Amino acid sequence: MPQTRSDDQAATDDAVPGIDDAFDSDEDTSADDDGTGGDDTGGNDLGTSPSATLIAAIEWDDAGTKEHADLTGPELIAAFVRRLPNGPGVYRMFGEDGEVLYVGKARSLKKRVTSYTRLGGHTNRIARMIAKTRHMEFVTTRTETEALLLEANLIKRMRPRFNVLMRDDKSFPYIVISGDHEAPAIMKHRGARSRKGAYFGPFASAGAVGRTINSLQRAFLIRTCTDSVYESRTRPCLLHQIKRCAAPCTREISIEGYGALVDEAKGFLSGKSSQIKQGMAQAMQAASDELDFERAAIYRDRLSALSHIQSHQGINPQNTEEADVFAIHQEGGLACIQVFFFRTGQNWGNRAYFPRADSSLGPEEVLGAFLAQFYDDKPAPRLILLPIDVEDRELLSEALSVRAQRKVQIAVPARGEKRDLVDHALSNAKEALGRRLAETSSQARLLQGLAETFKLPHAPRRIEVYDNSHIMGTAAVGAMVVAGPLGFAKSQYRKFNIKGTDITPGDDFGMMREVMTRRFARLKKEHGEGPQPTAAKAFDGEEAVLPDEAEMPAWPDLVLIDGGKGQISAVKAILVELGLADQVTTIGIAKGVDRDAGRERFIVEGREPFTLPPRDPVLYFVQRLRDEAHRFAIGTHRAKRKKELVANPLDEIAGIGPSRKRALLHHFGTAKAVSRAALSDLSKVEGISEAMAKLVYDHFHEKG
Repeated sequence: MPQTRSDDQAATDDAVPGIDDAFDSDEDTSADDDGTGGDDTGGNDLGTSPSATLIAAIEWDDAGTKEHADLTGPELIAAFVRRLPNGPGVYRMFGEDGEVLYVGKARSLKKRVTSYTRLGGHTNRIARMIAKTRHMEFVTTRTETEALLLEANLIKRMRPRFNVLMRDDKSFPYIVISGDHEAPAIMKHRGARSRKGAYFGPFASAGAVGRTINSLQRAFLIRTCTDSVYESRTRPCLLHQIKRCAAPCTREISIEGYGALVDEAKGFLSGKSSQIKQGMAQAMQAASDELDFERAAIYRDRLSALSHIQSHQGINPQNTEEADVFAIHQEGGLACIQVFFFRTGQNWGNRAYFPRADSSLGPEEVLGAFLAQFYDDKPAPRLILLPIDVEDRELLSEALSVRAQRKVQIAVPARGEKRDLVDHALSNAKEALGRRLAETSSQARLLQGLAETFKLPHAPRRIEVYDNSHIMGTAAVGAMVVAGPLGFAKSQYRKFNIKGTDITPGDDFGMMREVMTRRFARLKKEHGEGPQPTAAKAFDGEEAVLPDEAEMPAWPDLVLIDGGKGQISAVKAILVELGLADQVTTIGIAKGVDRDAGRERFIVEGREPFTLPPRDPVLYFVQRLRDEAHRFAIGTHRAKRKKELVANPLDEIAGIGPSRKRALLHHFGTAKAVSRAALSDLSKVEGISEAMAKLVYDHFHEKG
């Protein structure tokens, strides 16, 4: 069966009991990325008592602070052991300045923590971790299963230095068929499942979802428009004309008939593809026998669309309905984990992950730690296939089964179709890691070349590139893109709506001054008075590991400005005002002669403007950075301009929501007609009280 959930199940499936209440004495308790948080369940799905775990954490915190302030390493850990129970739980190890070094779980807290008091028998990584420990905190749980779930959640939230960490934790897209409307719509969905409906997925990428929805439209004629558009239609839209929607909005099909199409789509996404196709084939044959060739052609086209979905999904197993297939490959100090998603016997895509892990860890340890974090906020399928056995496999299976309220099996196939799937994932993992090693090596050479060309003290780890976009000063925006050792860090991009009222429309210098003021003033407020010495964050004495986007330094090593001397002067003035003139390196990229690419002039303080050889790799690299900033700025500007163009005057009136707005537009036709309406006419609209009618009337007449 596919991974589908109702909105009622969603409120509990993603929440990990007790997590949001544990350790709250010194940690941020914001909701998870998917918006589900943990409050809805009360923290008691698995019997955990958040209040008890919190008391335990506070007691040990006080003890550690008062009695063991002068102890470090094994001595400190030994002092904590005396108070620890033999039951299961989770422990945290802290270094200097409160840095979380490690999060671990144990069947017996006392036995596990006692193992850290020995002076020998540890790997170099564990020995360093023990030596750096300055404090510990604990949370007790009822079962080891709860401890495993809590450990995975805390690792993802706190990103400890000595744990295996997922680098890319973006949410997966799903297909949702809404369940709160007379004519359900099909759409792409990410994040919390707050809307009632049937969810199908996960898909590996938004592109895979888009292609599938496109084909499902042709096969089942389900609408993709918003509910507000549906309500306002008076005649069928273009999608009906090109045979991609049955047009229930204008009753080109009855609600009952449309509901049958929706049920067929749900059946197809739920694994009943063969039955659905067989039924369509029979209906096509019946229509042909009745000489109704037009209706037969409709079924023919729908069957063709279904075949198109399955023919573009690569490998499709015959006997594996629902599974996630994992594989891991290690090389050059890095690891790649490849995961394939199979639902309803169809391949719904794959994604590569590059977890941060100590190079001394084997594939079993890395994969085992990764799996617990991977399913921390994702629904697990009925079957998980692995290339190798991992520690705590049975425990993880039990934990995922308890959360999903059904059996979740974790298997290591030795032969047959399932082994072929694992081997296919392994070959993809090897190829993905090879590409990543080549890309990071090339990126490192480019960053080093950039440092040499512009005489920087070291290769930059964080580059910020700024650009502005507007049309004669309207819809003005500033844009910042960020790049580092792993390429563009899109999660770090920022946009700035130009707010200054004293800026002359079209004043690029004034816009840049505002952007830089806001950016660096906030940076000083949140991250101190200036950048700290930059160094790759790695385990002591080991090969440095590549940082992920979340670990990039807050302060830039280099700032690139798309502009010449005027722009650089404006930026420098702001940096001087903020006391950062000597701490932030800025370089201007001026357009070349005739604005030709390849003839850019670079403005660097203390040097005459200069150009680079036409085929210099550093020149291409800087052009790529500049072009990405330009693309992001243009896209942000266009989105803002489009929003302003379609803005409705009714949106500006407090108290006028979608329902009242729809009622006014249905009654008067346009917003202009509403603005000209008399007070008595406004009060006649259904749902508009006399007080609301006066509010609408006063809004437009005060403007006049």
